[in-house]
Amino acid sequence: MAIDSRRVTVAAMTFAPKSIAVVLGTRPEIIKLSEIVKLLGDAAWLIHTGQHYDPNLSGSFFDELSLPEPDVFLDVGGSSRGHQIGEATKRLDALFADHRPRAVVVQGDTNAVMAGSLAANAREITLAHIEAGLRSHDRAMPEEHNRVVADHLADLCCAPTQTNVDNLTSEGIEGERVVLTGNTIVEAVLELLPDESDRAALCEAHGVEPGRFVLSTFHRPENVDNPETYRTILEQLAGLDIPVLLPLHPRSVKRAQEHGLGDLLDQLTVTEPIGYRAFLGLEAESALLISDSGGVQEEASIVKRPLIVVRNSTERPEVIGTFAQRVLPGGDIADAANRILCDLGSVHDRLSKLGSPYGDGSASRRSLDALAAR
Repeated sequence: MAIDSRRVTVAAMTFAPKSIAVVLGTRPEIIKLSEIVKLLGDAAWLIHTGQHYDPNLSGSFFDELSLPEPDVFLDVGGSSRGHQIGEATKRLDALFADHRPRAVVVQGDTNAVMAGSLAANAREITLAHIEAGLRSHDRAMPEEHNRVVADHLADLCCAPTQTNVDNLTSEGIEGERVVLTGNTIVEAVLELLPDESDRAALCEAHGVEPGRFVLSTFHRPENVDNPETYRTILEQLAGLDIPVLLPLHPRSVKRAQEHGLGDLLDQLTVTEPIGYRAFLGLEAESALLISDSGGVQEEASIVKRPLIVVRNSTERPEVIGTFAQRVLPGGDIADAANRILCDLGSVHDRLSKLGSPYGDGSASRRSLDALAAR
């Protein structure tokens, strides 16, 4: 299956006002659905589950991405996974009973995706899953369960890469249910990446020198919930001979405090979560990225920076061996970082010539055309 290179026409313009329910609940979903929401215009019925309720993680992103405020805010909060999914599904079901959309759009692998998928299926509403077909084959990841359920319930699976299409085919999801679209992250990054002068100002504001710092993020339970694992990661970062800028999710800060790791945080430049545009600018000016974020794996291939992925598994193998390498917590983090830093100019030059495996920036249009065709 190949991405159609012809000019894409957005047939979604034929949708009636508030007829397409776009369900989201986290920062990555807001980013990756932003172009779809804009293309839908008045047709978008924007529903925020409230999974990420901190303004730094959600609220400010609507302004930054020039998106309208959500039409509905479910406010499920940051409780347990089961409660979030159950409560969001119940509230979505009630919404869909009162106002039945023509289709429901979900993106990725969050609890909001699971809830949106279940609610759409229960009401027999067409379901489109954006970023379908990703697989880590790691059942310990809650996200793996969410994405698998969404794919099997979806009437339309918008797969970013051929690898994702193959994953779906192996599970019996194929034919007109699957469209190869690319990843919507590409258009988001291309639209929002600051220019060179703005990036220099961002570096100055955060006290780092362009090309001479590591940008790092950690938030996954496998890394921050285990005290020894988290300590190992922070020790490895603190031992690098280069400044490390570490924007931390509130949950990661809380875990560090609970684990008594404040002394290690003091050796790093720790900040609150950074706005998406600013974060992209810092990514593009960094020497190296070290993270457990799936989004950063994709972004690395667009801003052309090397990445060390610290995770037990990854659902984004397309960048491993080119832009990224995966390691487990331990000495391999510093070893891998030092190898890259010792040959940084050559690494940056090589990556600058590689294309991103996630498409050409037309994924949102292709996804909406495929939805309209159904």
